[in-house]
Amino acid sequence: QEQVVESGGGSVEAGGSLELSCVISGSIFDINGMAWFRQRPGNEREFVTAIRWSGGVRTYYRDSVKGRFTISGDNARNTMILQMNSLKPEDTAVYYCAGDHLWDMDDATEQPSYDYWGHGPQVTVSL
Repeated sequence: QEQVVESGGGSVEAGGSLELSCVISGSIFDINGMAWFRQRPGNEREFVTAIRWSGGVRTYYRDSVKGRFTISGDNARNTMILQMNSLKPEDTAVYYCAGDHLWDMDDATEQPSYDYWGHGPQVTVSL
C-alpha cells in the first residue's frame, strides 16, 4: 500500500527556518515528480514548489518563496526535503507533500498532476 509520510514543520518566529521532509513508499510506479502545496487559513490549496526528475532535474517555485525556500530530493528513494528560510507570517499554512509519475504533458505545478498526497504538517510563523 502506498504511503506518503511527511515530517517536520512546527512553529517559528518570523525570520526563522524550518525543514519539511517527505517520503513516498509502496508499489507506486516510477515516481518522477514530487511537490509541496500549502493551504493557508481561509484560502484554497496552492502550489509552493516542485522537483521533477526527467531528462535531468528541474525545480519550480512560486514567486513568493523564491530565494527563501529550497527543494531537494532523491528520486531513487522517493524522498524530498524543503528547506524554508526567512519565514514570514504569510507562510503559515498546512503543507502537503504530493508525488506521482509525471508524463510529458503533466504540469508539475498543478494539483491534478498528482495522485499521492500526504496529510500535511502545520507550519506556523509568528511575528
